Amino acid sequence: MPVLPENIFQTVFEKSPGSLLVKADLPHFTILAASDDYLAITASTREIIGKGFFEVFPEDDVKFAEDVNARNVFTKVIKSRQKIDVPTYRFDVYNPATKTYEIRYWSCCNTPILDTANNVVYILNTVVDITGEVKAKEAAIESEERLRLATEAASLATWDLNVQDMSFIYSPRLAEIFGHPPETTVTLTQIRDQVNADDMQNIVLKAFHESLRTGIYLYEVRIYWPDGSLHWIKTQGIVIPDQNKQPVRLLGTILDITESKRDEIRKNDFIAMASHELKTPLTSLKAYIQLIALKMSSSNSNFISNELSKANQQVNKMTSLIHGFLDLSKLESGKLQLKMQDFDISELVNDTVTEINGINPVRVITFDQQEIINITADRGKIEEVISNFLSNAVKYSDKRSNIFISCKKINNNVQVSVTDEGIGINTADQEKLFQRYFRVESEKMKNIPGFGVGLYLSSEIIQRHNGKIWVESVEDKGSTFYFSLPLPTQ
Repeated sequence: MPVLPENIFQTVFEKSPGSLLVKADLPHFTILAASDDYLAITASTREIIGKGFFEVFPEDDVKFAEDVNARNVFTKVIKSRQKIDVPTYRFDVYNPATKTYEIRYWSCCNTPILDTANNVVYILNTVVDITGEVKAKEAAIESEERLRLATEAASLATWDLNVQDMSFIYSPRLAEIFGHPPETTVTLTQIRDQVNADDMQNIVLKAFHESLRTGIYLYEVRIYWPDGSLHWIKTQGIVIPDQNKQPVRLLGTILDITESKRDEIRKNDFIAMASHELKTPLTSLKAYIQLIALKMSSSNSNFISNELSKANQQVNKMTSLIHGFLDLSKLESGKLQLKMQDFDISELVNDTVTEINGINPVRVITFDQQEIINITADRGKIEEVISNFLSNAVKYSDKRSNIFISCKKINNNVQVSVTDEGIGINTADQEKLFQRYFRVESEKMKNIPGFGVGLYLSSEIIQRHNGKIWVESVEDKGSTFYFSLPLPTQ
């Protein structure tokens, strides 16, 4: 067996991290040993060995708290014979390179060493540098405070829902958004009772179950304050999963959007009123044009015939725009109703192609009708979607290019697609195409008329039929617009 050097234990102690051994000789607390790390931390040398702890480190310099210093702790260790931990305290370290003191935070453990008579004879004082952890915590607290101030400035309420037991915590602003004083305690059941019953069933519960699958929680609903007044809120949040990827919490915000919703309702009411009023003179104008065309049919004037045909086409465009705005106002006010019926969608596609060809006889639209495909849907609304796809294909492609439309069964759905050889759409804009009033901003598009309503309405119509709508496109190559609808169950 190898013989250990006599000073091996002293060597091990000196190489240990942040350790100091003091004698329990009140009131001196003589220093018996110190590790190299401890000496470096305190900017000391081995000359401190044999001196009293408070001779080396004045009591005011080693304070664990406002009224707790090292002497109090050492004395308590001796009297209690128990280890005493000091989780956090500040002790600045001198940096000889910069000749300044650096702010440092420490965690301290004071362990009694007992003799055979169970008396404390030594105290082992060990320290660990926790400056990084303390600063990280301070940064987190500051970040949380900034977030709180930001949410308050934006009039947002924050909430935290435990998915397991449905326990619910929230900021005071939430009570205000639901019409209560900020100090009011409200439960999840209470605020859900304030949500419009239809919205609760069709939006909130659906969004909740959907969020557990997708991780995203988002909806807008109507609520009623205790005084009976109607308001609107927007809720959005995210799902926090556990290590097994199972949802455990929902975190989010709530915003009162009542004023913006009221502005939207006023705007929709104006659009509906203006569009309705425009329909009557436009119908009369169309009738006059048709009457003039009939009267002039025997004049053999190609110029008059062509100009009246162009005028009729412009009236048709205006009529289509007005119907679009009327549908938009109905959609956003919740008044757009679907009239469901059984029909052959292949026949509808063929009829729509025939109508578009009548308006644009020079364009070639190819439809390879393969089979009868019966669906249950609102025939008029689906016709609007098909017509919008075809009109866009005509509008955004060269007169000499081809347009193809197909209608086929895929699994339990019918899929309709319209393909053109036009200017195409870049990838970034494809995601926004079905948003309200969105129009692609490009040199090629600037002279093409439109308000960005058609695709938004088409998207809403298809979604209300529980279908899907999407686009595939390559710039300067062309686009294919798709929608699919579920087939009736057999």
